[in-house]
Amino acid sequence: MVRKDGRTFDSLRSINIIRNYIKYAEGSCLIELGNTRVVCTATLEESVPIFLKGTGSGWITAEYGMLPRSCATRILRDKISGRTYEIQRLIGRSLRAVVDLSLMGERTIWLDCDVIQADGGTRTASITGGFVALCDAFDKLKKQNLISKIPVKDFVSAVSVGIVEGNMLLDLSFEEDSHADVDMNIVMTSKGKFVEIQGTSEKDTFTYEQMSSLIDLARKGISELIDIQRNLLKGILIL
Repeated sequence: MVRKDGRTFDSLRSINIIRNYIKYAEGSCLIELGNTRVVCTATLEESVPIFLKGTGSGWITAEYGMLPRSCATRILRDKISGRTYEIQRLIGRSLRAVVDLSLMGERTIWLDCDVIQADGGTRTASITGGFVALCDAFDKLKKQNLISKIPVKDFVSAVSVGIVEGNMLLDLSFEEDSHADVDMNIVMTSKGKFVEIQGTSEKDTFTYEQMSSLIDLARKGISELIDIQRNLLKGILIL
């Protein structure tokens, strides 16, 4: 199968991450993944949810949204759909999975992931970019002596894979995703541990062998994404 952008089946789209994209946030970046663009900002709040008060533990949570003309047709502003809520929870879970919350103190970091242009993979781009913004926020807190060390235990990234017209593809564009027989979003750490596997049969069922091949394909892509994160954050994280 020849992909419209000329990529091979196991190639990521072009990726660019611009750190410190927003002046006022504790950490931020713009992540560009092909034609998908997401602004990720990390904000410190000196409090935690009620269930963590008095525990000494911190919290990381996320909000996700798409600007009205991030897509071909206008999206209503501030519309919290079931999809939006599910993606917010996924981003939060993914970032908490690689952070020692006990080292944060009773503080919350909010990750806001705002899609300014969507062409597939917005949730996975939000996780990959959100991790960079989060690390920059922790670096700022450490420099301010609010935390003694950066509490990140591992890198984390995410990518989509799928089966389109019988072909296994890495990092689906919107057009590919909308025609996929099988669609998966996979979140992994640099140590090869899974945070989440979301796999759906859209038009056809899939076998165990196909699932294993898709996971191997995702592992390749995530390894490349983490190499980019590692290079960007080499002055902050040594893992």
